Amino acid sequence: MRRFSRFALLAVMPFLLAGTACGGSGSGSGSVDKTERPAADAEAAGTAFPVTIQHKYGSTTIKSTPKRVVTVGLTDQDAVLALGTVPVGTTEWLGGYPGAIGPWAKDRAAGSKTPTVLKDTGTGPSPEKIAALRPDLILGLYSGLTKPQYEALSKIAPVVAQPGDLPDYGIPWQQTTRTAGKALGKPAEAEKLVTGTEAKIAAVAKEHPEFKGRTGLVATPYDGIFVYGPRDLRSNVLTSLGFTLKPELGKVVGKEFGVNISAERTDLLDNDVTVWIVTDPAKDVAKLHGNRAYADQKVVKEGREVFVSETGDFGNAISFVSVLSMPYVLDKLVPQLAAAVDGKTDTPVARS
Repeated sequence: MRRFSRFALLAVMPFLLAGTACGGSGSGSGSVDKTERPAADAEAAGTAFPVTIQHKYGSTTIKSTPKRVVTVGLTDQDAVLALGTVPVGTTEWLGGYPGAIGPWAKDRAAGSKTPTVLKDTGTGPSPEKIAALRPDLILGLYSGLTKPQYEALSKIAPVVAQPGDLPDYGIPWQQTTRTAGKALGKPAEAEKLVTGTEAKIAAVAKEHPEFKGRTGLVATPYDGIFVYGPRDLRSNVLTSLGFTLKPELGKVVGKEFGVNISAERTDLLDNDVTVWIVTDPAKDVAKLHGNRAYADQKVVKEGREVFVSETGDFGNAISFVSVLSMPYVLDKLVPQLAAAVDGKTDTPVARS
């Protein structure tokens, strides 16, 4: 299977977990402890617990500070690392990195034991392997956990699943960070991380007023042409910088994170900038430009395409979309976007 197919289709592929054994979470009333002190005071006094977190399958109460965290969500490790905890177990998605920790986050784990990687072999992470890690918290925020899978994992340790008001694999990085902060008893620290990263994004957007109001799109030549819609986190990278998505895109994609489009809808690709995530830039560019319906569009003729190789760290980071990967992405993507929309057809746009 092509590596891209994993992250192109992950939003509709649940983990295939089976059950095992222990306690600590549940789907009770879901009401948060009314006696909880303000976040900063609670952290300073060490009284942030117990804490109750709502999710797709009810609510989970965490009674004390977690010390052994396993991340089942595919990007959850970044939020945990940013908050000062190195997970004992992580779930691999992209890159094959040691501990499933990308280069944008590895300094947060320096000097600590490398997490055990729970690789997906087609049947999902092994409950037995998770149980062997003796976790006291399992996070599945950026995930597609089903209810049976959630219930099985809840027998091992308290589980915080994905939110119920968003598509699976649709939680924004801000919400992932804040929810992890709440689960780890560090809500104020999580808020500081979010606002700090958002400030960096806002600063970049201010430095590039030419982005504001321009149309943008993220796509990939997977199984034809696959476009990412308004609900996808990759699209949110563009909109956070001031770009807009064509209204028709949302109508075509619907509630999905993205869809393959027909030849009749190649008009969706004609934007002020179109970001392509490709396997092999040289081969994929030649193939795309060999498609006359696409090659005749202004985005091609005026040199407003950005190509990102999915096989490198940058490509992995742009799909990861976490509190730690966002600054890494900005450093590399923004110069490409600026070159693409500068209004000069002869400005080369660097290919990663």
